Amino acid sequence: MLAVLILALTDGASLPDALAAARSLLRAETDNEETLRAIEMAEALADSGRPHEKAIARLGQGWIAEEALAISIYCALVARSFRQAVILAVNHDGDSDSTGAIVGNLLGAMHGAKVLPAEWLAPLELREVIAELAEDLYAFQEWEIGEYSRNDELNRRIWRKYPGY
Repeated sequence: MLAVLILALTDGASLPDALAAARSLLRAETDNEETLRAIEMAEALADSGRPHEKAIARLGQGWIAEEALAISIYCALVARSFRQAVILAVNHDGDSDSTGAIVGNLLGAMHGAKVLPAEWLAPLELREVIAELAEDLYAFQEWEIGEYSRNDELNRRIWRKYPGY
């Protein structure tokens, strides 16, 4: 589900539209009930006006995938900024590092690196390497590489950069 959301968001969908697309795909799968229920509860709680701590507690602690995703979706929906979403996602009694990472993925896919607080980026080791890898992950679907590629130079360059692709 997270991959579907990330793809939709990087293609320019709003979070509500990405969630609708993800729910639609999920409904076509078997054994979808727990994840579908968690996503729908996150959306309902985001519209409820319930205090954040109580809403997040209602979604669980994030130790299982559907709870972590639901908490992250809730935080992304209710927060007014990237900073607020991450702070909400990491300040609960459960698997807060996972929920913080997931909400960061969602909002990063929606808004890009520009939403990251500068003071969070300043001490980041290997920042340039991380940025280059992120750009490559976004762009790789356009690369014409592999055994059927006619661009030998691109194949060699990518192979040197990412051996074993």
